[in-house]
Amino acid sequence: MSEEYEIEAIGVEVSSQPIELYKVLKIANAVSGGGEAKVVIADGYVAVNGELEQRKRCKVYDGDLVEFNQEFYLVICNEPVSEPVRKSKVSVANTGPQNPNKTRSKKAKSKKSSANQPRTKADKKSEGKTDSTTGRKPILF
Repeated sequence: MSEEYEIEAIGVEVSSQPIELYKVLKIANAVSGGGEAKVVIADGYVAVNGELEQRKRCKVYDGDLVEFNQEFYLVICNEPVSEPVRKSKVSVANTGPQNPNKTRSKKAKSKKSSANQPRTKADKKSEGKTDSTTGRKPILF
C-alpha cells in the first residue's frame, strides 16, 4: 500500500547535476559552511528521499527531496545529467624491439645530498633549469 503525503519544501536551484549532498545544504543556507554540512550528514541528521543518508558526497539529482532540521529541500536543476569526465589513458610508444626473455632491471641512480654538504658551483648553475628528459625543475632543500 502506497501512501502519498503533501509537504512544503524549499526549492534549491543548482546549476548542474548530479550535485553532492553537502553542497545542497550549503546552497540552501541550511548550514553555515561545507564543514558543518559534512558533520551533520555524517552524524545522521540528513535524509534523502525519506532515507537516512550519511555519505557526504552522495549524488543528488533534480527532484530529490532532502530533509534536514525539520525542513524539506527540493533539488531543482534544468540542466541534463552531466556525464562523468573520464581520464584518457596515455599510450606509450614502442621505442624498439624488446626481447621478452630479457628483463630490464636498471636501478635509478639517485644522488643523496646531505643538508650539511655544501653545494658546488655546478649545482648552483643547474639550479632552476629544467631537466631535458622530464621537463621538470629540480627541488632543492
